[in-house]
Amino acid sequence: MADIETEAAKRLPDDIKGFVASGAGRELTLQANRSALDHARLIPRVLVDVGDVTTACTLLGAPAALPVAVAPMAYHRALHPDGELATAAAARRTGAPFTVSTLSSQTVEDIAATGGTLWFQLYWLKDRGLVAELLRRAEAAGCRALMLTVDVPRMGRRIADMRSGFAVPPWVRPVHLHGRDVEPGPVPSQSHRRAGASAVAEHTRAVFDPSLSWKDVAWLREQTELPLVLKGILHPDDAATAVDLGVDALVVSNHGGRQLEGAIAAIDALPDIADVVAGRAELLLDGGVSCGTDILKALALGASGVMVGRPVLWGLATAGAAGVARVLHLLKEELETEMAIAGCPNVAAARRLVVQSQRRDTGH
Repeated sequence: MADIETEAAKRLPDDIKGFVASGAGRELTLQANRSALDHARLIPRVLVDVGDVTTACTLLGAPAALPVAVAPMAYHRALHPDGELATAAAARRTGAPFTVSTLSSQTVEDIAATGGTLWFQLYWLKDRGLVAELLRRAEAAGCRALMLTVDVPRMGRRIADMRSGFAVPPWVRPVHLHGRDVEPGPVPSQSHRRAGASAVAEHTRAVFDPSLSWKDVAWLREQTELPLVLKGILHPDDAATAVDLGVDALVVSNHGGRQLEGAIAAIDALPDIADVVAGRAELLLDGGVSCGTDILKALALGASGVMVGRPVLWGLATAGAAGVARVLHLLKEELETEMAIAGCPNVAAARRLVVQSQRRDTGH
């Protein structure tokens, strides 16, 4: 995977590379995600028949070839002209769900035409009419779940973007928002570059509603029969409240280290949340996952699966759909190998492994 990232870095302009790779502030949480995953230690089982290992599973009620979903990420066309259409097509071929972002650079309807399992990620917008419209569009397009991101009342201070005055290329647009009165601020194109500021941060501050609260989650739960997922949960009390409101799944996530500087690593938050939820909702881990061993550790600590972000974008930058497929196939091959060595013929067995960490000793 590191080779793919290196290859992508050679192809991308510095500002776009920084937009994908960077975290908030001094990037303490970005580093913590990787460090915590590295310090978790699996205790393998032996003398288990692993002649036939399968990574197949079910995520949010839909079959998947591996316990991996593509995370919601903005502006894929900034990395490759084929954008989200390429990423979604590769995910379909690999058997992984693809999450369409509110800030996608191609429409949910066009992405749905590629086939495969789609989830729709929703940011809470000041224009409540547009929130309702996006929900209906996601349902009509055949999305299998609705994922509300809850950890962005405003965008974190991403220093790399501020230093570069980051703005997306002029051919990239937030197509789900474009052309509506919801945009009191400028669309974050290169014509709006300003030294020391991120046009993307300014745009999201203009359109995102920081008043999002539990009453809005309850309202959203009433508006759809789709599985409802909250992304950005790190505190066990928030997890318990979400389950009590009828939320179907949680994404344990610190937004890839891009929001609160100094937040807990996602993998460190997972065990306590798993204990509180106690099987009443599915759990997905998001944050730093970049190899098959990371996936295995997440399963052992209570996750149903993981979401993968940056590696997918690096693959997209290298070769479009073929590059994304390369990343997802690599994750599947790595996971299958590590499962066999750890004595896990299937995903259910992986969830029974014990993990030891310098932070805690825990088994699930």
